[in-house]
Amino acid sequence: MARRIIGIHEKLPILESLPLSFQHLTAMFGATILVPILLGVDPAIALLMNGVGTLIYSWVTKGGIPAYLGSSFAFIAPAMLVISSYGGFSHAQSGFIFFGLFFIVISFVVKYWGIRWIDVVMPPAVMGAVVAIIGLELAPVAAQMSGLAPWPTAVGQTVQPFVLAPNVVIVSMFTLIVGMLGSVLFKGFMQVIPILFAVIAGYVLALSMGMVDIEKISNAEWFALPHFQTPVFDINAIVIIAPACIVVLAEHISHLIVTGKITESDLMAKPGLHRSLLGDGISNVLSGFAGSPPNTTYGENIGVMAITRVYSVWVIRGAALLAIAFSLIGKVSAAIQTIPDAVMGGITMLLYGVIAVQGFRMFVSQKVDFSKNSNMVLGAITFVVGVSGASINIGTVQLKGMAFAAISGVVLSLFFYLFRKLGIMNKEE
Repeated sequence: MARRIIGIHEKLPILESLPLSFQHLTAMFGATILVPILLGVDPAIALLMNGVGTLIYSWVTKGGIPAYLGSSFAFIAPAMLVISSYGGFSHAQSGFIFFGLFFIVISFVVKYWGIRWIDVVMPPAVMGAVVAIIGLELAPVAAQMSGLAPWPTAVGQTVQPFVLAPNVVIVSMFTLIVGMLGSVLFKGFMQVIPILFAVIAGYVLALSMGMVDIEKISNAEWFALPHFQTPVFDINAIVIIAPACIVVLAEHISHLIVTGKITESDLMAKPGLHRSLLGDGISNVLSGFAGSPPNTTYGENIGVMAITRVYSVWVIRGAALLAIAFSLIGKVSAAIQTIPDAVMGGITMLLYGVIAVQGFRMFVSQKVDFSKNSNMVLGAITFVVGVSGASINIGTVQLKGMAFAAISGVVLSLFFYLFRKLGIMNKEE
């Protein structure tokens, strides 16, 4: 019996939508609050503005793109530099606002110039590799959270022998196994909430093993407003943060294309890349003024859709409303924050793997012919740059992984396009 597919515009009864929305919330929660924690700001403000931003994005895209906006990791390094050397987080906010304005400007460029140029700068051989690298690049983080690999050692820190933590591994592997078995064995409504079920099961096991900080929940207030901050205009902060905008643009296009492949919809054309960029841009301008880290479309939620085949934008909107509510309800927010890394590590091993597989699926669906040397070289170089650990510094921004791979693939694609135009390279190659 074929699995039921919930379409983008399909609206489910509230009793079905609620657990599906909560499933999306749990998938993005760990990563989205990690960014503000690293930047030293209130995680609740990020949760609030992620929810508000997702609703704005959904409205601008006319409810045509099931995407959740979570905290972006691309801005962590430049933002930390601004925070430590250029006046603090309020100064970094001016760079975040610039990022939002950058996306708004690019959205109008796309609207009036179209999207055909994307096939030139990022053909399927590059795009499929970049999408696969998104998952492959995140996979080590899932292994670290699961207790199966050591966390990176800071410069100057004494390297300690890696020792497995049995409790962490047990909980993470239990969560992963429940998620895997649920994805292929569950029937009926349970078939669309395997991720949520796995997280709950892992949480219960972690609770029974004393790995959940119950005191944090009991000490939290029932109602608490997030901490807002006003931005300080700083041209230095803008210059430092600006290069990361290109990285997130490549990520945004990659996420939109892979979401289109999963949902079997041409989202680049309708509602269009220009609307997607505009919605994301407006969201980030508001987040910058509120004191929240920048938003971006989230691979974790794309992974949930790929596994469950629930693409309803109403479910995504429900997750956004839950995020807003939980940012204001102190005890609920605290309870979600107590989900152990082991639980999130186990389930993200599955989610990140699914994202990687979507990249390979793109090669198949786009019928990429690797017998052509140009496609072979584009795919090979993009993969090697993305997974080898190679990096390059542009100003204060370090490009590596998916970002470096995407830019390398784009540059190489442009050279090939120029060679064809000049007759140096066979047009069929």
